[in-house]
This record gives sequence, C-alpha cells and structure tokens, in this order.
Amino acid sequence: MVHQRILSGMRPTGSMHLGHFHGVLKNWLKLQHEYDCFFSAVDLHALTTEYAAPGNIKKDTWEMIIDWLAVGIDPKLAHIFIQSKVPEISELHVLLSMITPLSWLERVPTYKDQQQKLKDKDLSTYGFLGYPLLQAADILAFKSDQIPVGEDQVPHVELAREIARHFNHLYGRDEDYQKKAEDLINKLGKKPEKLYRKLLNDYQEKGEAQALQQGYALVKEQGHLSAQDRERLFGYLEGRGKIILPEPKALLTEVPQFPGIDGQKMSKSYNNTIILREEPESVEKKVRTMPTDPARIRRTDPGDPKKCPVWQLHKIYSDDEVKDWVCEGCRKAKIGCIDCKKPLIDAIIKEQAPIRARAKEFSENMDTVRKIVDDGCNAAREVAGETLKEVQEIIGL
Repeated sequence: MVHQRILSGMRPTGSMHLGHFHGVLKNWLKLQHEYDCFFSAVDLHALTTEYAAPGNIKKDTWEMIIDWLAVGIDPKLAHIFIQSKVPEISELHVLLSMITPLSWLERVPTYKDQQQKLKDKDLSTYGFLGYPLLQAADILAFKSDQIPVGEDQVPHVELAREIARHFNHLYGRDEDYQKKAEDLINKLGKKPEKLYRKLLNDYQEKGEAQALQQGYALVKEQGHLSAQDRERLFGYLEGRGKIILPEPKALLTEVPQFPGIDGQKMSKSYNNTIILREEPESVEKKVRTMPTDPARIRRTDPGDPKKCPVWQLHKIYSDDEVKDWVCEGCRKAKIGCIDCKKPLIDAIIKEQAPIRARAKEFSENMDTVRKIVDDGCNAAREVAGETLKEVQEIIGL
C-alpha cells in the first residue's frame, strides 16, 4: 500500500517546551505510522523575521531536532530534514514567485497580524511578505496530499491550493486549449465576453469564490453553446487542465492551547514555558509558584478550579480520580494549593524523564543525529528534485 505524503515543519526556536509536545509533536508521532512523512526544520522561515540577528538559528535547529528524536520521531518511519539543505525548495519558490499576484500575499491574514505583534522588527521586506509563498513551495515541492495544520494556518494551505491551481492553468494545457477557449469567449457577445473575463480574473487572480459561481451561471445562460463548449468554458474558468502540482488539502488537527505557568498560552515570547528537558528541580519550582484562584487567600478559603490556571494542567495530566480529588478539595478547602500542585509536578517530571534521557543520548552522539538529518535531506532532495525538474520542463527552462 502506498501511503499518502505528509509535509509538516516547525521554525527552529531551540529547545521544545511542553506546549510544542502536546500541541504538535504528539500528532507527528501518530502521523508517522499512517503516512509517508517529511518533517522539516524550516530555518529559511526563521530568517524572515530574524534576518538581522541570525546567529542562533543553526544552534536552535539542532536543539529542536534532538527534541524531535527524543520524543520518538523515528527516522525509520519519517524523514527529518533542514529546509535550507534542500535547495530545490528555494528554486521552486523563485519559479512560483513569477506567477503569484502580489495581492494574494498581502491578503494572507497572518501578514498584518505578525507585523502588529512584531513591531520591534523591520518586516517591510519581500522575505516576510513572501513567506507564505515559501511555505507553499515547501508543500508543493513534495506534492503533499494533506497538510496537518490548526485552523489559524488554513489560509496558508488555501494559498498553496490557489498557486497550484494557477500554475496548472498556465502550464497544464494542450497547445490549442487556450486558443479554443479564447475563440469561444470572443463569440459570447460583447457584454457576456466582458463579464466572463472579469469573473475569470476575479476568481483566478483574486481567489473570489463567488466569481466562480457567477461564471457558471453566465455560461449556462448562453443557449447557443454546445455541452462541449460549456464544459470547456467551465474548465477554463476553474483553471482545470493537466495536474502538474496537486492541490493539497488541510488536515485539520486539534491543537490544544497548552497553558503556561502564568495561565496564558505557553510561549517563549511570554517567558512562561516548561522546557521538555527541564530539570526536575526547576519544574517543581515553576509549578509551585503558579498563580491559583485569587479567592483562595488563606488555606481555609474555598476555591473554584475553573478559575485556577493550575486546573488547566490537571485536565491534561490527571486522571478522573485525581481531578475529582482536586475539585472536592478545592471547593471545600480540604486541600491547599501546594497539595493540589503535587500530583501535577510528579506527572510532568514522569513524562519528561524518558525524553531527557533520550535527548542526552542524542546530544552526546551528534554524528548519529547528523547522519539521520543527512539521510532525510537526501530523501527530501530526491522528491523535491523530481517536482522541480517537472516544473522546469513544463515552463520550458
């Protein structure tokens, strides 16, 4: 059985934290048994925001990959590679940039959102504007069937779909396909021709789905067209033709918002993380100092677990028996906040212990890690190289 191909990547930010583990890596552990997986350390993406101070990218890349291996990403099941070591992706990115309308990049929701969040950085660069296109090149280079993403990343997959559709429209035709379609458009009549061309542009250049439906209706209204002519105009409007770059689908994954030690989403930018390889003493200190229900000023004050950040961690780590004990003990003031945190500390340290041990082994055997990545890069180059060669030939390079 041939498995569908999955491409997923992460920006190198150094050591992974518990949020990365529960939000992304656990899903990768499952996917590697079900798909032909390529997992990428997207260091070029890191440059889009860190170009002025790239000094840590290389170190962070290797630390991140060690954590991937430590949690159980298996090089016998999945290919681990570094994005910049697969130049075929960059070349495909350049070729796709020739056909991608500027407006498509400017409308990606995260473009303005990230500019607002990273006001301390100068992001008025093509690299930042074009990073969704580089992401599309990542996806399309591997002809990935499905892309595991959370809801916030769906627009990026949709952009990759639009670019693939646009490329196929431009280059995936028989020699006289466009001429035949243009001849039909010219015979529609002055007003229908003008409207069809507008709807064609609105759908293929701007991605307006409503324009596609209006185009269907317009073609159906032309009573003088044969069924074959209608089908040709439908296909021309949709951008159908020979599929060179398959359109990927978003594989929606539930990405839980893992709480940090301050109750906010765990993130290095909030300085509220517990690192996967954090020492037990540090984990205990961080959890013990977590804020709790503000109503529990004294040990004898009853509280409400739903108002306590610690409860969010119990929902992830504790079984029903412990959760029932926490709820009753908190609401009836039978236990103190330190008592409540103790099972969490134990559970987190227990989860981390094998990860820390495996990470230590890999850190002490970097030749093994480099060999794994070299093999992954070679596999990635082979697949991406086939796609690039096909694209170059179809363009005429």
